[in-house]
Amino acid sequence: MFDEQNPALARPVWPVGALCRAVAQALQARFNPVMVSGEITGFARAASGHCYFTLKDRDGQIRCAMFRRAASALDFAPRDGELVEVTGRLGLYEARGDLQLVVEDMRRAGQGALFEEFLRLKARLQAQGLFDAQRKRPLPTMPRGIGIVTSPGAAALHDVVSTLRRRVPHIPVLLVPALVQGAQAPASLCEALSKMYLLAMQGRGETLVSAQNPAGLALPASAPPIDVILLVRGGGSMEDLWAFNDENLAHQLVQSPVPVISGVGHETDFTIADFCADLRAPTPTAAAELVAQPRALWLGALELLARQLSDGLQRQLDQRQQQLDMTAQRLGRPSALVARQQLQQARLAQRLRHAMLLNLQRHASALQGLEAGLPQKSRQALERQHQQLQALALRLELLNPQHVLQRGYALLTDAQGQAVTDAAQLRPGDALQARLARGLVDVTVSQRRLL
Repeated sequence: MFDEQNPALARPVWPVGALCRAVAQALQARFNPVMVSGEITGFARAASGHCYFTLKDRDGQIRCAMFRRAASALDFAPRDGELVEVTGRLGLYEARGDLQLVVEDMRRAGQGALFEEFLRLKARLQAQGLFDAQRKRPLPTMPRGIGIVTSPGAAALHDVVSTLRRRVPHIPVLLVPALVQGAQAPASLCEALSKMYLLAMQGRGETLVSAQNPAGLALPASAPPIDVILLVRGGGSMEDLWAFNDENLAHQLVQSPVPVISGVGHETDFTIADFCADLRAPTPTAAAELVAQPRALWLGALELLARQLSDGLQRQLDQRQQQLDMTAQRLGRPSALVARQQLQQARLAQRLRHAMLLNLQRHASALQGLEAGLPQKSRQALERQHQQLQALALRLELLNPQHVLQRGYALLTDAQGQAVTDAAQLRPGDALQARLARGLVDVTVSQRRLL
């Protein structure tokens, strides 16, 4: 629609959807791809796997969406208050007209030299094969003994021992103390693990030659056999957990003769020890629960098996007695066997008819569902085509040469109606026609100038 009274002030009237698409295209051409840093707030993960949150700093904020494909590639769990750097595409969510950043990659920011060192060590150890899934071993269903490596004064030890005492009081637990924080902690952890390995090897009837046991001597027979090891520590900052990012500790972990569970920090904390262990638990308590099936569960299973065994024996006796009775009946009256077979045939025929009827009913129900959904799908298809037609019409309108004529230009055509684009085509005296924004003008060439 245009202003007929004043062509110079004429402006197109934009449909809302078309304006949103035009703005989105302008953002795409001007900014993308774009990298943004900020603090996460309002983080939410939908059931579909898509993530929605807001990035903010002191001066502003922007809504973000991270779809499931990109979110599944993250090596950490984003949370509110975390400073991150994201790469994505800036655009407009046309349904609401909201500015939105579609995030394609995210990484932690502000961790400094420690985080960079962590990433370098992780890449180096991964290249060496220390994280390979083929190396991981399943946990024992019912361990004979459980080893714990942690600090005796750690709260994590209390949580783990309480969980084991509650769930599996019959399984012996052995603690080998170690430092879990500070400059001496990596060496202390390696030494404690080496001692635990000696116990595990002895429980398997083997001996292990190491720096702590150079002659391969057996340990005291009173030590319980160790079938699984828990390496645990409570949560803390990256600096607090740095002892578990030691390269020597990583190599020590992969040498374990029995499965190792790493329960270091909280659910969102990751260390090199987590990747080297056979299994990572989100918390120390969860690590204990993974190897401690409650005793009541096993007792219930044993009781169920005993009951099933007794019932099975009784059924066998009943079946043998029934077979004996049937054999005796067949010897006395062969016609009874024929009658039973006829009865069995009738039952099978009835089951066959019932199955065929159920199958026909299922097909009829499916057909009704398809018929019910057909009108809605047809309407949706027509609506999509209508929207596409509107978009094409808008684009065609934008290409209308009439808009150019409104700005004072004219379209020259010769006597045959062909557009004139070159002065060399004309001669003095030629008759032309000029199409203006409103109306036509007949003109005659009096002089031509070539540029």
